[in-house]
Amino acid sequence: MPRLDAQLEAKLAGFALTLVDQQRAAIVIPPQQNASGFWFGGGNTIEAPDGKLYLVGRYRNFGDSRTGLGAGQRGLELGIFCSEDRGQTFKKQLSFSKPDLNVGEREVLSIEGSSLHWTEGGVELFVSTEKDGIEHPPGFASFLKPNTGVWTIERLFAASVEGLKDASLETVLESNDPSVVHVKDPFSYDAPNGDLVLLYCTHPYSWASSNTAYAIRSDKQDEFGDSCFDFFPRGLTWDIAITRGTCVLDVPPIGAFADRKVSLLFYDGGESLRNLDEHNTAVKRPRGYSCEEIGGVAYVVDDDISRIYRLSQHQPFFISPHGTGCSRYVDVLSMSDGFFVTWQQSQADLSQPLVSNFVARPEAERLLI
Repeated sequence: MPRLDAQLEAKLAGFALTLVDQQRAAIVIPPQQNASGFWFGGGNTIEAPDGKLYLVGRYRNFGDSRTGLGAGQRGLELGIFCSEDRGQTFKKQLSFSKPDLNVGEREVLSIEGSSLHWTEGGVELFVSTEKDGIEHPPGFASFLKPNTGVWTIERLFAASVEGLKDASLETVLESNDPSVVHVKDPFSYDAPNGDLVLLYCTHPYSWASSNTAYAIRSDKQDEFGDSCFDFFPRGLTWDIAITRGTCVLDVPPIGAFADRKVSLLFYDGGESLRNLDEHNTAVKRPRGYSCEEIGGVAYVVDDDISRIYRLSQHQPFFISPHGTGCSRYVDVLSMSDGFFVTWQQSQADLSQPLVSNFVARPEAERLLI
């Protein structure tokens, strides 16, 4: 399927920018301190059959993954929150500490991204953590620094959200390939055929880039198949070092999109893994780097994930008007009455609270007609 024409792409761009509206963003969950290196987010929101919303994310405190725990606490706590007023307010229901998420002798050093997902039998939680007790692949051991670890993704399952606290941990994704040895930040997409697509972020042993992969769990199966690591290559401009997917959203099949299946893929990007030194005459703009990414969006037509087209090809779409400009970890929950959108947004004090925006369905759908 070729690219959509310019008019349809413009409609998609307007739809995405309305969802992730930086000016309408309201703080949902603040970090533990209003300072650089502190944030809450990296998760998603799901809607229960009774209309309650459940939101998962992690509190991150100041730290530096390059030097390990000696530079700060980093990913400190995983929290699940509940809203009974359609996202206006959230109350914490569950809390997981680092030791709560240890897997055998693998001790958690930092809690990373997570994702909640409803199933026929209950709810599952995918959570990524950095762990001690995992070695780098043979020949690359020297690249694993003291007090740092390797990231893997685990799954917890229970009949209810409350039951997740006592659920056992099962490792579902890990890697011994130097080019994708770190796997983290999972998010899920329910395919039309009933398969579950689990997308996630990868890093090489050298932490030189941030990329997106996916694995599929076929309908009625318990395990994921082999991962695909090359379906969404990094960009050529502002997202050349980082292209980390965070959410897939099916576009409502109305108006100009009534006769075709289109899905948006939101992603975080950056020019470098570390903040770049700029020439003193360079255009001053957020360039994006690890922990301070800026946002973009692409689209897929007819579920052909082998063909992804960037709307944000030359410049990012989502930049905070505050702080470093960081705007990342977009998640969009599609509900009957509208779209509940969350993301981490840099503030003037350089913290990153979780912010939200609600777009009523009639307002959103007018953009697609």
